[in-house]
Amino acid sequence: MLREDNLPASEVAPDDDGASSPLRSWLAVVAVAIGAFAFVTTEFLPVGLLPRVAADLGVSPGTAGLMVTVPGVIAAISAPGLMLVAGRMDRRRVFLLLTALLLASNLISAFAPNFTVMLVGRALLGAALGGFWTLATAASGRLVLPKDSARAMATILTGVTCATVIGVPLGTFIASFASWRASFMATGGLVASALIAQFLFVPSLPSNAALRLHDLVSLLRRPHPRRSMMMVGLVFGAHFSSYTYITPFLLRNANLTMPTITWLLLGFGIIGFFSNFAVSSTVTRSLKISLGAMISLLLFALVLLPVLQHSPPGVIALVLAWGVAFGALPLCFSIWIQRATPDSPEAGSALFVSIIQVAIAVGSLVGGIVVDHVGIATDFLFGSGLALLGLAALASFGRSGESKPAPEAVACTECNCRV
Repeated sequence: MLREDNLPASEVAPDDDGASSPLRSWLAVVAVAIGAFAFVTTEFLPVGLLPRVAADLGVSPGTAGLMVTVPGVIAAISAPGLMLVAGRMDRRRVFLLLTALLLASNLISAFAPNFTVMLVGRALLGAALGGFWTLATAASGRLVLPKDSARAMATILTGVTCATVIGVPLGTFIASFASWRASFMATGGLVASALIAQFLFVPSLPSNAALRLHDLVSLLRRPHPRRSMMMVGLVFGAHFSSYTYITPFLLRNANLTMPTITWLLLGFGIIGFFSNFAVSSTVTRSLKISLGAMISLLLFALVLLPVLQHSPPGVIALVLAWGVAFGALPLCFSIWIQRATPDSPEAGSALFVSIIQVAIAVGSLVGGIVVDHVGIATDFLFGSGLALLGLAALASFGRSGESKPAPEAVACTECNCRV
């Protein structure tokens, strides 16, 4: 049956008969995964629509990048902030409230008459995004039997990963035969589906303990988690300072047509999707090596794109290599943070989501300033510099990169990590 208590998996006795979680449990996991997909798709949707939105609402591409910066800033605050404010509120109710807020965000964005109203809609996204992402990863172990918690986590994370790599080409594809407003409307339909699924299948998830500010502060005082968060921020900042402006780069610098760009971004998403699954077979055994390889590939792509911008085959190959790298990075970093915070998973998850949103906000903001004042090619070189710093941060860890587990940490038998 569905777990409705607030006990961690380690405190719930595993089933001796080897029975699997019931279908309704997995439907609840899928409902949360659809919600995660809708949230992150909405977050990244403007990346592929920047030129159209900027032209229609009368702003520069750099200013249009605020559609990514604003929700990132607010989500960075809401990730830990919501967990502190929610206290012991039933997590099912929080899921529904945040998804409803996301629906309102999409509708406001779709009908925005000017850029100010657009930013209001994007701010609503940020208010809901950080909290939902934190809850989505934390809920995986409560929706199914303990032995299935790793698979549930992977399913929800797949929704996030798919949105990360598919959201941008999805928006450009819809806009190619309709308009950028139709892209927001279509995403709103996806959000409505997620809301209905959560209402029908997600059970009551009462919380008997609330996250405290002290938990977050204590975690950041520890060297290994602190350096891990810094590494995450640098690498995600490298990606989003450049990827936010990939469509203008491909259009202006590489002189590709919009149909070609749409298909290339779709290829970015597809190859990233398969990269996520390919790396999942090695990441638990060789986490530091896998992470180092993906950061290096990201660095390689960002450095060479401005150099080969007049070679369409070279640009296409490098964008696809970039897709391979970023398709695997969310999974690699999720497992890294799990191992870095084995005794404080909820606090670690909240800080992980928060630092990613800070990286998205600051990266896209600084990237926009560089784009408007120096150029997109220079912005890509700036992103490569951040990636190099992220690689240096990774090298600063020990041979395995893992921290010493706390005495109360529990080993996860299905993925050989500590949760």
